[in-house]
Amino acid sequence: MSKDDFVGTWKLVSFELRLSDGETTSPFGKDAGGVLIYDARGNFSVQVMRQERPSFASGDMQDGTDEELRSAMGGYVAYYGTYEIDEAARTMIHNVEGSLFPNFIGSPLTRLFELSGDRLTLRSPPMPFGGRDVRTVLTLQRA
Repeated sequence: MSKDDFVGTWKLVSFELRLSDGETTSPFGKDAGGVLIYDARGNFSVQVMRQERPSFASGDMQDGTDEELRSAMGGYVAYYGTYEIDEAARTMIHNVEGSLFPNFIGSPLTRLFELSGDRLTLRSPPMPFGGRDVRTVLTLQRA
């Protein structure tokens, strides 16, 4: 398996959180939207969002209320950088160069991957999300 197997655009099918007690939730709803793009030079970009996020009353992205800003950021995940594949470990490493969540910047985010035809699943190790340690599971379909 090589980077070539991942190159292209992947549309989000589902974004789930798996809690240690076995509970599964969909923090951005069952209809979450998103895209993950890998290119042949080793770059990637990912965006995942809650579909129903309220618009800013002002219409100005720099002039939202605290509540509007919190809702906008709380319903969106976006980051980009470079990626590498560890075929033996079946892991994808996202080396984050920029992110809506500043703590990701400069961090390698390791994801276990399963690639079967046009379906890609990425699973994170335990990480904090919404005050709990969870494993994220993204399921994507090749566009």
